[in-house]
Amino acid sequence: MALRQDNHAGPGSGGGKAITDTQAQDAFRTIIKWIGEDTGRDGLIETPDRMVRAYREYFAGYDEDPEEVLRKTFSEVDGYDEMIVLRGVTFESHCEHHIAPIIGRVWIGYIPNKRVVGISKLARVVEIFSKRLQIQERLTAQIANTVDGADLVTSRMLGVFRDQPETRHEFLTLVNADTTE
Repeated sequence: MALRQDNHAGPGSGGGKAITDTQAQDAFRTIIKWIGEDTGRDGLIETPDRMVRAYREYFAGYDEDPEEVLRKTFSEVDGYDEMIVLRGVTFESHCEHHIAPIIGRVWIGYIPNKRVVGISKLARVVEIFSKRLQIQERLTAQIANTVDGADLVTSRMLGVFRDQPETRHEFLTLVNADTTE
């Protein structure tokens, strides 16, 4: 995501009055002073600017539409209708109550219905929703509702995985092996 210039709204501004980078930096300077630090100290002089850049990244999900990510699907599935599971997608978010970090993993499963979506798109949906102020229950519901609202599926076997059922079975067995050991 490109950094915005001063005089543009920050993440999730939703068309409201734009808060400039300079205003956000001033707010971070105030917080740094409030905790008892000297904003003129060498290690802190550029911290408000770094915080603006970091927060822009932390909350970039407000600027993206997760439903748009899932709109591109593919129909060449050759009748594939087995369950697709994306396991252990790591995410980082922030609690809306304290803006404390939340770090976790998400599993997504669905059954295709004549169309598939790239597996990376599912991970992208997780990233978009996690880059907003959250509680885990809302995050879960948002991901599930968005995936459920899309007509999607994803999988493609090539080479020996397509041609040799025993190789495909071995691969799927290994993928589905318990990873909690």
